[in-house]
Amino acid sequence: MRLRHLFLLMFIPVLALGREYVDYVNNRIGNISHLLVPTFPTAHLPNSMLRMNPAHNEFVTDRMDGLPLNVPSHRQGHVLLLQPYCGAHEHVATAGNYRYDHETTTPYRYDVFLDDLGIGLTFVPAARAGLFSLNYEQPGERYVVLSTCAAGEFNHSANILSGYENYRGTKHYFYLVFDRVPSEVKNLPADGGKQRLAFHFGDKTKNVGIRYGISYISEEQARRNLEQEIKDFRTKPLIQRARQAWNQTLGKINVKGGTEDEKVVFYTALYRSHERMINISEEGKYYSGFDGKIHSDEGVPFWTDDWIWDNYLALHPLQILLNPKAEAEKLASYLRMYEHSGWIPTFPCVFGDAHCMNGNHAAVMFADALCKDIPFDVEKAAQAMKHTVLNESMIPWYRGPKTEIDDFYHKHGWYPALHPGEKETNPHVNSFEQRNAVAVSLAASYDDWAIARLYRHLGNDSEFKFFNDRAYNYRHVFNKKTNFFHPKDSAGNFIEPFDYIFSGGVGARAYYDENNAWTYNWQLQFNVADLVSLFGGNQPFIDKLDQLFVEGMRRSKWQYYAVHPDATGNVGQFVMGNEPSFHIPYLYNYVGQPWKTQKRIRMLMESWFRNDLMGICGDEDGGGMSAFYVFSAMGFYPVTPGLPIYSIGSPLFEQVSMRLDNGKVFTIKAKGASRENKYIQSARLNGKTWDKTWFHHDDLINGGTLELQMGPRPSHSWGTSPQAAPPSYDM
Repeated sequence: MRLRHLFLLMFIPVLALGREYVDYVNNRIGNISHLLVPTFPTAHLPNSMLRMNPAHNEFVTDRMDGLPLNVPSHRQGHVLLLQPYCGAHEHVATAGNYRYDHETTTPYRYDVFLDDLGIGLTFVPAARAGLFSLNYEQPGERYVVLSTCAAGEFNHSANILSGYENYRGTKHYFYLVFDRVPSEVKNLPADGGKQRLAFHFGDKTKNVGIRYGISYISEEQARRNLEQEIKDFRTKPLIQRARQAWNQTLGKINVKGGTEDEKVVFYTALYRSHERMINISEEGKYYSGFDGKIHSDEGVPFWTDDWIWDNYLALHPLQILLNPKAEAEKLASYLRMYEHSGWIPTFPCVFGDAHCMNGNHAAVMFADALCKDIPFDVEKAAQAMKHTVLNESMIPWYRGPKTEIDDFYHKHGWYPALHPGEKETNPHVNSFEQRNAVAVSLAASYDDWAIARLYRHLGNDSEFKFFNDRAYNYRHVFNKKTNFFHPKDSAGNFIEPFDYIFSGGVGARAYYDENNAWTYNWQLQFNVADLVSLFGGNQPFIDKLDQLFVEGMRRSKWQYYAVHPDATGNVGQFVMGNEPSFHIPYLYNYVGQPWKTQKRIRMLMESWFRNDLMGICGDEDGGGMSAFYVFSAMGFYPVTPGLPIYSIGSPLFEQVSMRLDNGKVFTIKAKGASRENKYIQSARLNGKTWDKTWFHHDDLINGGTLELQMGPRPSHSWGTSPQAAPPSYDM
């Protein structure tokens, strides 16, 4: 039987063996970063409050500090380290700094062998609880050490440990149960109010089980969360439950064709698109880091942990399609954050608003939901966004009331830039982040456009006109002599001399943000037609767009990346590794050359998204870059969040079926799709000839079929007419 089984494994395709969706997830993709922050092999349930990834310093080393009980906010640190130990009593305080081997990571379980100590470990997640199973394989005294990473409090009795850790001003409670009573409990030295306890289980114990619940409300609530979700110490039923949850989530999109590696990258990206936001309601209540109080959720769960600058582009539009009910709850949560704090946040976390980057693209998130029929309180959203953008400062990374720089923008329509060497006069401007003058002006234009859509829906003509007029402020910073968005000083003069690649310091932050002028030259997703007009028509636009992908670095790589460390995944001056670039390859659809979009998007997916440890070229940001890949691999992309349309690219797979929440199915059939056959020759939508390079949200949400005939050579007829271009600004 064993030989026969081995034979089948060797010769039968994996898919034929019943490989499930979650089996295609490789959460080690991207664990080595090109320059900045890598991805993390996180074990969790979809959008759950509890997440666990090992406390590695780097994912290329064989050292870890321990296993955290939770990662409360993406890339914002962890709480409560579990540190097993086996050895002499007197060395138990050294627990941590582990060598490890045989690490196996999946969305639903984590396994590792701590080889110096001879301890095998398994972790399995639930939504607000987790289970560790320890296996001691070599002689020595068996211990489990629990350590807070910041100030906290421990309470222990028999086999129970409870308490909290102060996580960025928020109490993170826990309730932990061992499967046996320890023979001894030791206090270990710890600094700065940290707590550290060592639980001794003798020298003969082979296995120790640990189950625990977490809460932002109380220890008692943590206990209740544990008892509801994990009632015993068995790992197998919990593993099966977690697998089922992931298969149900990932199975909303079914792909056929493509290579096995492409399926792995696709379903891994889909898994990462379900890390954030997180639902932190607990039995009808939630803690808000925005006012420090506990509230009733009134039947609508509270969600947080979002970086809207990164996620409004693709992650939220994807969640609108896959989880519309949850997306409505997220919108309601943003409005609750406004009620609790007086502002719409930009980077909401469990501890409140981290407030990073530039702009407040929650406005775009609301506008996108509105045009796609996701329910929310539009009047409250409009009022909240109006109050925030007119009264909160636009200074990047500063959360506070508006300043004189902001008043200048509101009066004149552009964010004033400083000349090189000119001293900053505003004390709130961060010396590193600087003013981001052009980036702020462009972001504010998009946000105002989005707010105008909310007021138009409400029938408020005066507010609509006010914000709609402001949406054209980007024209103030467009230099028609160079066809670049160009910083302008308070006197209305363009900053000169100017280098569109290197001016602005590290990340070009004096004028742009994390990327230079070549990237920000296309940040007009909501009015591409006007951008084409500013360039002087289709051909100058095409010429500049073509040049973007071949424009050189002009310096050695190490010199270039010393200035632009966020700008990874370069193709010329195009930056695949940073969010503002996502829509750019699709812009050829607007100027009659869709075949260039098809060529470019395939090349980018094949080059920068791979099934290996360096398979993501930039900061993935908890779903932002992954959602871009999910869309692009399916064959379409939401270039303009806030308009109910999708721009057509080049599908990786021969067939993609999306199971929608309303019971309908939307299918894309790309006949003959392959690495070579990447060009669309003709198209049909629901049986009718389709020559447009876009389709409407209703075409998708009502179910149907988009059929694409693929071929190895560009078609210079399909989708090239002026009538084929996607709408801009309004529909």
